[in-house]
Amino acid sequence: MKVIPFFPLNLVAFPGEEVNLHIFEPRYKQLVNDCLENSGVFGIPSYVTNKIELGTEVMITEVTKAYADGRMDIKTKSLNAFIVNDYWNPWGEKLYAGGEILKINEEDADTDSLLLFKVKELCGQLFAWLDAVDSPDVSCINSVYEIGHKIGLKLEEEYQLLSMTHENDRLRFAIKHLENLLPALERVHCAQERIRQNGHFKHLDPLEF
Repeated sequence: MKVIPFFPLNLVAFPGEEVNLHIFEPRYKQLVNDCLENSGVFGIPSYVTNKIELGTEVMITEVTKAYADGRMDIKTKSLNAFIVNDYWNPWGEKLYAGGEILKINEEDADTDSLLLFKVKELCGQLFAWLDAVDSPDVSCINSVYEIGHKIGLKLEEEYQLLSMTHENDRLRFAIKHLENLLPALERVHCAQERIRQNGHFKHLDPLEF
């Protein structure tokens, strides 16, 4: 068990992800300053299910800007997912919350290369549909966490992804989601084409009866 400060947010931070935060509330100014004086580590419990149950441990990597009134812009790196074993708000005499966490350990098994290839293939199709300039290079994808925020998951689905302890389970989850999403995009595209054609003169071949 480990006890750390808490910064609950309505988001899911995936391990390995960089999270940039603007700190302006007095309690979180205190939290960041305390972390900078000590380990620089705190927890982001994901307040998604209206409960404090699951989150991600993060480490402050840089204070990019410090304002005269004490506000800060900070960069953090997400380390690992955790289960909240106990939660205190406030934490003793501190302004902010804290709690006892249990690290979620990954299961010791190899990643299925066929599942990973399928995710890359489906992501390639999705990013082509979206035509987004900031889409990642699918050939460089090695983990679902790398594209977890870019494949149209609901916040509750991202939370579910964070709770999984094996990459193969996350890959299967992503594949199922993408296989449902892509046909839906196709239907939307077809509907948009029909709408654009409505009201225009059309050259149609006569039907023979």
